[in-house]
Parts: sequence; C-alpha cells; structure tokens
Amino acid sequence: MAVLNRTVLTINSGSSSIKASLFLADGTRRNFRYEHVHDQQLAFDQLLQDLGDDIPDLVGHRFVHGGAITEQARLVDAAERSRLDSLIHLAPLHLPGNLLGLDLCLQRFKAPQIVCFDTAFHATLPELAKRLPIPNELGLRRFGFHGLNYAYIAKKLPELLGELAYKKVVVAHLGSGASLCLLENLKSVDTTMGYTPAGGIPMGTRSGDLDPGVMLELAKRYKTPEALSDVVFHQMGLLALSGGESSEMNQLLSSQSELAKFAVDYFCRQVRAAIGAFAAKTGGIDALIFTGGIGEHSPEVREKICAPLAFLGFALEGSANKSGVLKISQNDHKPVLLIPADEEVMINKLCLNTCD
Repeated sequence: MAVLNRTVLTINSGSSSIKASLFLADGTRRNFRYEHVHDQQLAFDQLLQDLGDDIPDLVGHRFVHGGAITEQARLVDAAERSRLDSLIHLAPLHLPGNLLGLDLCLQRFKAPQIVCFDTAFHATLPELAKRLPIPNELGLRRFGFHGLNYAYIAKKLPELLGELAYKKVVVAHLGSGASLCLLENLKSVDTTMGYTPAGGIPMGTRSGDLDPGVMLELAKRYKTPEALSDVVFHQMGLLALSGGESSEMNQLLSSQSELAKFAVDYFCRQVRAAIGAFAAKTGGIDALIFTGGIGEHSPEVREKICAPLAFLGFALEGSANKSGVLKISQNDHKPVLLIPADEEVMINKLCLNTCD
C-alpha cells in the first residue's frame, strides 16, 4: 500500500480534553472531540466505539515531552515505550494520559504506532534561549512545548503573510495550557515554557514562572514531592487567582465576582508582558498570531491583551475581533491573525513521513 494512501488515526490527549482525527485514504477527515475529560479510559473507549468499522493503517500520538531527542517523531518499539516511561516526571499532567492512549491503541490496533513530540519544534532554540542560569552540569534546560501546533502554524504563515512570515512573528497558544513562541524565519528562537509545561505565563491550574524562593517555601510546607507536584500542576494559575472559582477562562469571563475579573486581568497582563519581552529581545515584532482554546474563542481576552500594545504597532479591529475572522487587526497596523490550532494535521504528516 502506498504511504500516501494510508488511513491515519491521530490522538491528541490534552490536560483536559482528547482530540482525535481519522485521515482517510480518500483525503477526507473525521474529527472526534471529547472535552472536560476526567476519565481517560472512558474517553478512549468512546473514541474506539465512535470509529465504528474504520480501522487505521497508522496511529499517531501527540506527546507533550520527548526528552532530549530532536527527532519530531518516532516509531514505537519496546525500547521507545520504555524510554517514554522515564519522562513522566517532566510532564506529569500530560504524559500519563498520552501513555494511556498509546497503550490502549497498542492493545486494540495492529497498526504501527508513532509518537510525535511537542518539544522537537524547539530544537532550534539558540543557547541564549535554551540555557537556564543554573550550573550547566545539572543537565536542566528550556525545552518548550506546544510545538506541533507551532509547527502547523509556521507551515501556514507563508500563504497568509507572504514574506512577512519569515520575519519576527509571535504566536500565542492560549488554552488551559498556554505558552508563546517567537518565530524567526519560521523557526522557534524563544518560548515562554521552560524545563516543564509548568513554566512561563499563568495557565488554568499552573502558575507559570515563580520566584525560586516561593518554590523553596512551598517545598517546606508540602513535605513530599507528590504533594508539591499536585499543588504545582493542579492548584495554581487561574484557579488560585480566582480564589478557587474556576480554572476555565470562559467561566471566569461570565462571572461577576471581583476575583474572577482579577484572574482574567492578571492573565492578560502576563501575556502582554511576554509579548513585550520578545519584542525587547529581538528588536520588534512584525506579526502576532492567536491560537488555542482561549486564543481562538475569547475576543475579550484578545482585546485586553492587545489594547496596550499600540506602541508595538498592533491594534485590533473591533468587529473583526468579535466575529473571529482570520485577520482581526486594523488595516493600517501590523497584522494580528487568528489561526485555529490543528496539531492533528502535523501528526498525520509526521506519521506518513516516518513510515515512508
């Protein structure tokens, strides 16, 4: 069977959702979405039921962390499956779900399984962006995440922006997990997340960057690594800022409470700060892209982020921003685009390339 004629099932297990797509040999695509997932096993059982009689020739999985390797994708064998287990501590909110989906598909499909890594897109980070200001012999560095979606957007930018796509572009992937990436010549040269997906800007239940002294104090109060890890990945971010009201941006936006408003304002301020930091590091920004669940569906958040950025040349057009069209910036300002996330397209492509 020719590679391009293969049916590919892509699995994208997020921290709170499962997205899957079946790319059929005739060029059509079936999408499956399971939101607010609390039981991964039940969600995968439903997916396998929803597939019906469609049997994939290849199965591709989004993996949040690939460790130190720079390959975008790998075929899963016994050695690779064992290596993936060793990475769980680097992304404990995501990798158990990623591995569950992989194991379920290994059990139920005879098809080759390919793992596709979010971290690989950031292999192009220069040393100034990759290094952490700690002893190098510790072996800890910035990895960066959301790479499959950043890769997807980078491939789309030339058709949308022309030559401008190869200049300095900031992509804001804003969802329950959130990060920003600075692209130059369509490659990652800086990003907000660091050694784990807990760093960078505030997220649904993750704080983003913290004073190391805060972490030392928390380590004193939470006596075990497990307890501290639970706080770091499940009890911080928007949830903490809103006084426990919600980690979901849409709920905070509809709330009348002062703490909910504070959490939204705090989030938008930190996203602006990250954009400004990239501009300072690289000497200006030529275009801004919004993507991810919040980035795609929250015009109020986009407006709060962009309103103070006129000094960088960005201004939103009100009706375009509210309607969520592709270009949401004013014509006489630098382009601001809205591009829906689609990691599945990249997973499909990587699967076909890996098994070519």
